[in-house]
Amino acid sequence: MSQAPKVLLIVTQDTKEQEARFVRGVLEAAGCRVIHLDPSVRRTVGGAEISPEAVVAAAGQTIEAVRALGHEGKCQAVMIEGSVKLALATHATEHLSGVLSIGGSMGTSLAGAVMQALPYGLPKMIVSTMASGFTAPYVGHKDIAMMNAVTDVAGLNSISRDVYRNAANAVAGMAKGYAPSTSGDRPLILMGTLGTTETATRRIREALERDGNEVMVFHTSGAGGPTMDSIVADRDVAAMLDLSWTEIVDQIYGGIAAGGPERGRAALIRGVPTIFAPGNIDFIIAGPIDDAQARYPGKRYHIHNPALTAVRTELPELQAVADQMADLVKDARGPVRFFVPLKGFSNHDSPAGHIHDPSLPGPFAAYLRSKVRPDIPVTALDHHFNDPEFADAIVAATRAMIAERRPA
Repeated sequence: MSQAPKVLLIVTQDTKEQEARFVRGVLEAAGCRVIHLDPSVRRTVGGAEISPEAVVAAAGQTIEAVRALGHEGKCQAVMIEGSVKLALATHATEHLSGVLSIGGSMGTSLAGAVMQALPYGLPKMIVSTMASGFTAPYVGHKDIAMMNAVTDVAGLNSISRDVYRNAANAVAGMAKGYAPSTSGDRPLILMGTLGTTETATRRIREALERDGNEVMVFHTSGAGGPTMDSIVADRDVAAMLDLSWTEIVDQIYGGIAAGGPERGRAALIRGVPTIFAPGNIDFIIAGPIDDAQARYPGKRYHIHNPALTAVRTELPELQAVADQMADLVKDARGPVRFFVPLKGFSNHDSPAGHIHDPSLPGPFAAYLRSKVRPDIPVTALDHHFNDPEFADAIVAATRAMIAERRPA
């Protein structure tokens, strides 16, 4: 059994003892060693490898003090703090191969916090009554699978048995095949893109991969950019290529792919060499055309599909984005460069596109140059974003940045 994959099971036994025992049995029958983390508050049932008392102790509390709080939100905060600490410690010593949780809204909130703290690649699944609705708070930016519990997590029935059994066997299968991936000694480069700039970013990626780098590409449609930012905090990143600004534009103008107010800051604060290029800055991403026209009247529009409309940005919007970028980079702790294509920012902003405006990139580049820190280069190139020459300029700059970062 010592070679059996180890699965962290997160279930509160004070309300879900029957379900915990059932799932544990399925995991063990599938050949897994179970480490049960029990974040119960109401009572301690016993049998869990990580008891409620251990959870609260990791948060610097006692179970009696937590129970005396008389406030589920305050109790939950303590249990989350202790559970995250113990899950990380357990993974460090036991080398987990999977994590499984079953619960309602409170259990899902705790399990989501734990799983978001664990590394990418480690199999993670939450069976939840919340899985058929808004799941973003529980998944965050991590690779967490959620399965709809269908019925309430309240005893076993002919549906819930199948759901729990399927989830446990799925995690067991993933755990048996789990082998942490490593990039070895290859420098890691992160890059953002959308389909409208993929011609350039594919050329960049392939060139940098031929150099021996690992290149991770993220789709900047609301979650990709923040995920890219979060990885900077977890890993040693050689360079950040922030080449698609849709999430920044949408954050300013209320588009549906907003990336949050801190979008793009993580690499700068860590001193990671960063190249910015304003891919996809030519549009705000709105919903269906009727909604886009109501929210952004008098603009130029391109119906990308029935659900998405590209709303053309004009010079005042582009200048506001430049102001945001200048503010973003003012405290950068590492090298930063900007590249601006003077013949268009995306496929939509090209002679073959539907919202092309060649009068805007030049004034945008000049305004950006006037706003950013004087020591940060802003290079305007007489090419379209998707032209090979523009991509090659970014490749050359990235190579130079990585070479300068290497110890002599």
